[in-house]
Amino acid sequence: MTFPTLADVYAARERIGDTIRPTPLLAHALLRQETGIDVWVKHENHNPTSAFKVRGGLNLVRSLSIDERRRGVVTASTGNHGQSIALACQREDVRCTVFVPDGNNPDKNAAMRAYGAVVDEGGRDFDEARERCERAAVETGARYVHSANEPLLIAGVATYALEIFEQLPDVSTIVVPVGGGSGACGNCLVRSALSAPTTVIGVQAEKADAFTRSFRSGSRVVGESADTFAEGMATRVTFDLTFSYLAGQLNDIVTLSEAELADGVRLALRGTHNLAEGAGASALAAIVKSRKALEGQKVVAVMSGGNLDAAKLKWILE
Repeated sequence: MTFPTLADVYAARERIGDTIRPTPLLAHALLRQETGIDVWVKHENHNPTSAFKVRGGLNLVRSLSIDERRRGVVTASTGNHGQSIALACQREDVRCTVFVPDGNNPDKNAAMRAYGAVVDEGGRDFDEARERCERAAVETGARYVHSANEPLLIAGVATYALEIFEQLPDVSTIVVPVGGGSGACGNCLVRSALSAPTTVIGVQAEKADAFTRSFRSGSRVVGESADTFAEGMATRVTFDLTFSYLAGQLNDIVTLSEAELADGVRLALRGTHNLAEGAGASALAAIVKSRKALEGQKVVAVMSGGNLDAAKLKWILE
């Protein structure tokens, strides 16, 4: 696998431009008042599918060969990646099956089905669903779309980072959630290609911190569980393409407890009047946790998605 270049990002923007428009980058007065930080929110929750992943899904599916389209697509997801692939496959008339774990976000499952995908449920977490998907790809010959080890996904996702630097060229720090790592990779790719002095900080859940421990130790580890309500970050492993790149590009990473992640969702509601899922609100929570270190900086929080189901929202608000 070859890591994408800035030219690939510009090509991706052209390829998906009929569907994806630049998302808002907003400074919310209430949020600044509460945090004391010059914080801007990149509202990727305003995309079709309400998440950033749609950029990568469209870029990849529109790049499939005739043979790959004929064979159909399989992928594994906890929801946002799956929605992106399902929507793209619907628009490109490609068969799509998404493997999800048992107990997955029901609203995300419903959305994937609404986009025409077959949703195959099974496994205790994302990684077990991914393993089932990989076996199915071998058995059926379908084109397996990995949620991270795909240069075309990363190039598509990086289009939102391009928008950040075009809209706010003097950004000091970008804070971005890390699950598979495509979003963090996209920000680091554009930052480095533009030779910008911007710091990129990742965010993970304490209960799904395999990437954090691998990043800090330099030795990749596998977690025993990924028991976090922030399903967008719930993976027990690191992935070859994204981890190898971020190991030398990401500046730092912050981990959050479940209570801190829930605080982030409430802060998003109070300070921006947006519904953000756990991963989507994690950048705001990390900024609050790191506010001393961020004083005086111009900081962008990536609100990566807004697909929070009603049961989790009720739990968080209560």
